Amino acid sequence: MRYRATLAYDGTAYQGFQRQASGIPSIQAAVEQAIANVSGQQVTVSGAGRTDTGVHASGQVIAFDVEWAHKDHDLLRALNARLPQDIALQDIRQQPGFHPRYDALSRLYRYRVLVAVQRQPLLRERVWQLRQSVDSELMEQAANLFLGEKDFGALGKPTQGEVTIRTVFQSEWAAQQTEFGTLMTYTVEANGFLQHMVRRMVAMLVQVGQNRIPLERFEELLNRAQLVEGLPIAPPQGLTLEVVRYNE
Repeated sequence: MRYRATLAYDGTAYQGFQRQASGIPSIQAAVEQAIANVSGQQVTVSGAGRTDTGVHASGQVIAFDVEWAHKDHDLLRALNARLPQDIALQDIRQQPGFHPRYDALSRLYRYRVLVAVQRQPLLRERVWQLRQSVDSELMEQAANLFLGEKDFGALGKPTQGEVTIRTVFQSEWAAQQTEFGTLMTYTVEANGFLQHMVRRMVAMLVQVGQNRIPLERFEELLNRAQLVEGLPIAPPQGLTLEVVRYNE
């Protein structure tokens, strides 16, 4: 029977979602091991997004095939009891024929940037901390340039095939004053992303906000169809996969 589940994890200790060579920790391997421990069956878990090393998720969607004679919530409890403390299933249900990646309509990521003078140790695995202030209005103008269907080949390579055209439905910043400083959250939703695309988007937006890249130069780089060598990549810890949308 095919099961569909929503997965949350702290990606700090893992080399990304996808299974790696033997002995290298990954989210996929941890979930597959938990399923094997519960069911005695070796399964392959597929996910909606292949998050990078250090990237988190609150709404990753996975699927796997396993024979289970009990209720769905019993499987949920059994798996969570065997998963590491930094990984947890949020829900589970049977859904024949479901594929988390190919059935997805869009994925929504949020990236958090903290602008603060003093180092914040408790947030170091959740945000990209900047000590230099940024121009949030310029960053919002630049973020709007990502909207729509475009060739994003300048920002990454496809995980499969050669097509680099993607449609971005949402691209915006929100700022919140906290006791630590200014917490800036970038929300981006698209029908698909290229490798490291979101982190390159964030890094470029920050450079615009720091007046290191003029808007005209930003737009020129974005309009290139080939990967721009040397483009900065934002650190992984600020990024979280939060929502995967399906036709339901």
